[in-house]
Amino acid sequence: MFNHPFVNRVLIFDKKQKKYKNLRYMIRFIREQEYDCVINVQRFFTTGLITALSGAKHTIGFDKNPLSIFFSKKIKHTIAATRDGKHEVERNHALIADLTDEKFARPKLYPTLEDYKKVSGTKEYVCIAPASVWFTKQFPAHKWIELINLIPAQFTIFLLGAKSDFDLCDDIKSSIINRQSSVLNLAGKLSFLESAALMKNAKMNYVNDSAPLHFASAMNAPVTAFFCSTIPAFGFGPLSDNSNIAEIDYKLYCRPCGLHGYNKCPEGHFKCSEMDIKNPLQGMGFEL
Repeated sequence: MFNHPFVNRVLIFDKKQKKYKNLRYMIRFIREQEYDCVINVQRFFTTGLITALSGAKHTIGFDKNPLSIFFSKKIKHTIAATRDGKHEVERNHALIADLTDEKFARPKLYPTLEDYKKVSGTKEYVCIAPASVWFTKQFPAHKWIELINLIPAQFTIFLLGAKSDFDLCDDIKSSIINRQSSVLNLAGKLSFLESAALMKNAKMNYVNDSAPLHFASAMNAPVTAFFCSTIPAFGFGPLSDNSNIAEIDYKLYCRPCGLHGYNKCPEGHFKCSEMDIKNPLQGMGFEL
């Protein structure tokens, strides 16, 4: 969002500290701006309240928002568990179709030259973002290790993530056989735009169904996304020209078990994560 040519201001609502005081401030500030139109892409009560009380003449949001009854226009939001389901970007575009057009456009990030300079210097590399907020969305550490051990040795491997992901990345790095020097743990060391800049020129970016997937889409970077408990049909899959999905190749009775994932597998087996690692590698041109 920063450095974006169409974004003039970013307002940050801190809901972890003094939530209700900050909420009142946010509503008051937005009303003072006298915006003509407020568009809400979320489906939560708090953002619905901000939208409804914004004072804008046009308030647009999804019908699933609990306060959508107070919006001037509601857009239907449907998540399908079938292959013909719409992508979330398409659903979001429906909110602004009357203001712009119905042409599909993927999200885009704009790293600065300094961001690119920070991550330049390595010619052949692969990026891996092994973490996820939700356990059932996260490809297991032992599978990441298996993947890394199969990637040809000439490629440097960068492990990406937030500061909170450093220990997971370090555990993965320490378990690699014979090539630890070419595996670098960058978790917590790069900003998200620096990470996006690094992903842009990678041979491949391996990610979960999580934020780095969308970084790759917004950079049109090559990406392979591992889907464990969730499925691409929900509408959150990759959008890059070189996009690949890795998932189990058979129907599992309990998959998908939810839209957002869980802290543990509800069935206790996590079979949806045990996919064949060689298929996505060979599909990327790596000879095994």
